[in-house]
Amino acid sequence: MRSNLRDFTIGIETDLVTAASANFRPPSWPPPHDWPVVIDKDVVSRWGDPIWDLTPWRGRRGILNFGDGKDETQDKVEPLDTANADIMRMIATWFIWGPRAYRSAEAVLTSFSLIRQIIALCSRNNISASRLMRYPNVFEQVPGVIATSAWTTVIPILHRLYDDRDTLGFTIINPVGLKRLANAAPDHEAVQTPYMPPRIWLYQVTRLRECMMDFQDHRKQIEECFRFCLDAYIATYGSLEAAVAPGKHLNWAPFRSTSRNRDYQGKFSDTAARFGIADLLAKWVRKDPKKLTVRSLSTYFSLVSYAGLAYVANFTLQRAKELASLRTSCLLWEEDEQLGRVPIICGETTKTDPDSDARWVASPSVEVAVQAVSAIAQMRMVCARANPLIQPTEADQDDPLLLSRATEPWSTKAVRPYRVRLRLKNLDDMRVDYPLLFDPEQLKISTADLEVALRLTPNLSADVFAVGKVWPLNWHQCRRTGTVNMFASGTISNSTMQQQLKHSSRLMPLYYGRNHSRLHLNREAAAAVLTAMYQSHAETVKQVATGDRFVTPVVHERKAALVVNILSAKDNKDLVAMAKKGTVAFREHRLGGCMKAGVCEYGGIESVARCAGGDGGKPCTDVLYDRKNEPQLRADLRRVTEEIKMLPVGSPRYNRQVAERRGLENALNVLSTR
Repeated sequence: MRSNLRDFTIGIETDLVTAASANFRPPSWPPPHDWPVVIDKDVVSRWGDPIWDLTPWRGRRGILNFGDGKDETQDKVEPLDTANADIMRMIATWFIWGPRAYRSAEAVLTSFSLIRQIIALCSRNNISASRLMRYPNVFEQVPGVIATSAWTTVIPILHRLYDDRDTLGFTIINPVGLKRLANAAPDHEAVQTPYMPPRIWLYQVTRLRECMMDFQDHRKQIEECFRFCLDAYIATYGSLEAAVAPGKHLNWAPFRSTSRNRDYQGKFSDTAARFGIADLLAKWVRKDPKKLTVRSLSTYFSLVSYAGLAYVANFTLQRAKELASLRTSCLLWEEDEQLGRVPIICGETTKTDPDSDARWVASPSVEVAVQAVSAIAQMRMVCARANPLIQPTEADQDDPLLLSRATEPWSTKAVRPYRVRLRLKNLDDMRVDYPLLFDPEQLKISTADLEVALRLTPNLSADVFAVGKVWPLNWHQCRRTGTVNMFASGTISNSTMQQQLKHSSRLMPLYYGRNHSRLHLNREAAAAVLTAMYQSHAETVKQVATGDRFVTPVVHERKAALVVNILSAKDNKDLVAMAKKGTVAFREHRLGGCMKAGVCEYGGIESVARCAGGDGGKPCTDVLYDRKNEPQLRADLRRVTEEIKMLPVGSPRYNRQVAERRGLENALNVLSTR
């Protein structure tokens, strides 16, 4: 076992287990059969027992039945043979005590039930679950034991078990099998969350970032203007407490011209101009800078707060409630040996497994949004702490929520106690409430937009999603679009979008899918990423066979057979069977893809010379050229050609680059003539 047992501590939050408890961490791997796993007043269950009773942890009946006890203990579940029961025990131990352990007994029971169906299938067929991939006829039955509603949950769990195979000591389903399962997954959602077309996604995320950058560029002037206005109200009403009191005389306000106002400061539009933010407020809040009022400043603060959280949503896959729980300290940076500084968003989640310290991998670009919204939250906290109706705790004052109410003396919004969270308004409502944030013309659906959207969400409502109508934004679209964009790059043609996504595309799969972090990463986001990863591969295989995107350097039987087989497939189950025979083996590389089953010694990553016949031989019979890669291949050709000019003729590097150039030329020649 490679992992240190010191990393193994119980994840379930319960007062029954402390660091001194015998069941705080397993003594070995696998644990001895007499090790007490559940202890109440006495030992409730031991590791080798046929049943673990999690009732003391859950608060109501909760049983893990391993199926290798006497008939009266089976609790109406399918029995398991001894070897598979022990595999199931190790999996349950990993769920509860592993480095990424579940925090609730409920989550353990759910995952246990899903995986047990697959282990029971193996036991029923008299094979060990650790040898499942060696028995294709048994593996073909796996989709039949997965409930329709459980596919998006079970695939990430199986991926996690594979990811931790060195510690567990066995593999149930490997990546090839996971891809086949993803291909066989039924479409459970009656109406799937719409995928935002690339042009519209790019427009809204660019506009949100522009809003953040404008705030940061004017941050000093904004804070000075805010402080000036606050001081003006304090001077008028005598104290900040009196200025924020709900019963104050509004006619005395320093920016209101009345005969009773002795502290009149002039028009706020003049104040905004003096501090250099009049044009900024006019751009985002009110087009005519002469009509700006002090309330425009509050509107702008709220706009930036919502826009900042919307920007974060595009790069973290968080839900609206999770975004609303973020605080000013939410952005952390983890140092990774391979990737450098990795941004992590820390917050709360109540989905499936309640967690007050959940983590989401993010793009470094979210930093500007967190900084902007944090500045507003801290300014508003100055007023909130002075208002007896709000009563923020000391912890709230030190670390405010990013989503903050308007607490300024000039705001007419109703105040609430700080403990009453502000609900994050619908993303489309935000577009209506802040009409200068997005241009409706830019959000109108074009023919190309609708084509891409329908390709990825075929069941879109024709009444809502039609050419000429404004695309209706919502929070969950950010989640689905983000996961699809990370892996389904073949559907995204805008190079600017690729540049915008590069950080999240690179970091998220690594951290969610390859165990690069020991942090308690959000499982719902991880599940979305992993499911998209496997489903994207299945979609790419279909495009290889049925579209004209991929071409071959030579006409050979492999591609023809692949086309015939996939076109003749009746459903995804047929495709799974073909995958087992190796007829749909495919992986992407620089030229496009490779249909070779198993590992290739050439790879097509660092060099394409051998793949494309640049070394003087014929092109590889397994290679496919992707038309969408042509611009990048031409850029590579120019770079290699320039490098050759600077190398000594006949040197090893010179010869390798000449072969590389020849290979690129061969590939581009095929792409331009077919």
